[in-house]
Amino acid sequence: MQSDPRLNHAWWTLRIGFGLAPLLVGLDKFFNVLTSWEMYLNPVIPRLLHLSAPTVMHIVGVVEVFAGLLIFSRFTRYAAYIVMAWLLAISASLLTQGLFLDIAVRDIELSLGAFALAKLSEVREFGLLENASEQNRSLTEPKTA
Repeated sequence: MQSDPRLNHAWWTLRIGFGLAPLLVGLDKFFNVLTSWEMYLNPVIPRLLHLSAPTVMHIVGVVEVFAGLLIFSRFTRYAAYIVMAWLLAISASLLTQGLFLDIAVRDIELSLGAFALAKLSEVREFGLLENASEQNRSLTEPKTA
C-alpha cells in the first residue's frame, strides 16, 4: 500500500472520517447540540439496564469517544471493526423499533466504510511488515560483489 498513494489517500480519508465522527458524536451525547439523541434510543434498552435514558446515552457517548480515539491509535484496524459492529448494533436497534429506518440504512452503509478501513489497514500493516522484513534481510545478508 505504501507504493500506491491512492490507497494511502483512501486510508487516511477513512481514518480521519471514522475517527472524528464517533469522537464528535460521542461528545455530543453529553450536550445534545446536533440532535436530541435519546429519541433514537430503543426504550427497551434503559429498562433492561435499569438506567435512565440520559445515563445510557452518556455511556454510549463514552464508548463512541473511545472508539474514535482508538481509530487514531496504532490499533486502527481493530478499532474499525469495533466501529463497524457498533454501527450495525445501532442499525439493529433502530430496525427493531421500526423507526428511523433511513438512519438505520445510513448506519449500515457507514459500517461498510468502517469495514473498508479495517481491510485497508490490514493491507497497510502487512505492507509495512513486509517492507520492514525486506529491509532487515538486506541488512543481515552478506553483500556479494
